[in-house]
Amino acid sequence: MALLLSAFMFLFVASLSYLLGMKFWVSPQSVLERVIGEGRNSEGRHPSMAFRDALMKIGEMMPASPADLGAIEKRLYAAGLRAPKAFKVFLGAKVLCTLLFPIFAWILCTEFAVGTDSKLLLIVFAAGLGYMSPSEFLNYLVKRRRKRIGKALPNALDLLVVCVESGLGLDQAITQVSRELRDGYPELSQEFAVTNLEMRHGKRRAEALKNLGTRTDVDDVKKLVSTLIQADRFGTSIAQTLRTHSEFMRLTARQRAEEKAAKMGIKLVFPIFFCILPSLFVVTVGPVIVTIFTKLIPMMEGV
Repeated sequence: MALLLSAFMFLFVASLSYLLGMKFWVSPQSVLERVIGEGRNSEGRHPSMAFRDALMKIGEMMPASPADLGAIEKRLYAAGLRAPKAFKVFLGAKVLCTLLFPIFAWILCTEFAVGTDSKLLLIVFAAGLGYMSPSEFLNYLVKRRRKRIGKALPNALDLLVVCVESGLGLDQAITQVSRELRDGYPELSQEFAVTNLEMRHGKRRAEALKNLGTRTDVDDVKKLVSTLIQADRFGTSIAQTLRTHSEFMRLTARQRAEEKAAKMGIKLVFPIFFCILPSLFVVTVGPVIVTIFTKLIPMMEGV
């Protein structure tokens, strides 16, 4: 039992250290790499980057097909992981989890004296779980980022309407909205900044906007992009187009809220049936049953 507790404590401390390192060291380090450049001296690297470098070296030793490379890079890009070494780090994480999970499964099986056949099955299952866990975590990051972008879009659209109606062009409005959303909605701000950089480096506006919809893979963003492309192609008013689309989005959001409210009663049936009703029966019927067994049944036996 002591070995099991030690293993769980190690996992907890390692996970906590990893999350803190990613938040307070790795992310600032990536900012420094973008500002200073990759060609700086390795003496200034923080010791916390050693774990990422180890994962990258493990990933470099793993072969990868071009098809898997393109699909995984798209998912990493959708999750906001756009560093050139992100793919190698992801492969290293898969290899490390595939090795560590069976080791912990073997330790647990040895601690609880599991049979040989069951132990082998659990170790194989742990290896598969370790291989799939980085992919599932990446899927979670992608879904969370898409959700945040969808949540930030109405406010961004309102800011776009204000900027365009005040006299700014669409390119300048996107730049201004990207700056304004930097603290509150960094995901969408980053996407707008990338779109602005693409337009400044020579891409056509329609192509840059289409890339915005492809990167985010959010339905509302794709609708906004299609609307802007059509308005730009046919020469209609951008301000009026954005205002009309803003009203459409608010109507859609209201309908979605009403739909969720209508489903709430059905979703509450199962928690009420499995959680609340048993407790209610225990509170109401329990004292009656205790009274029957302690008083009524002895009285009937005496008669």
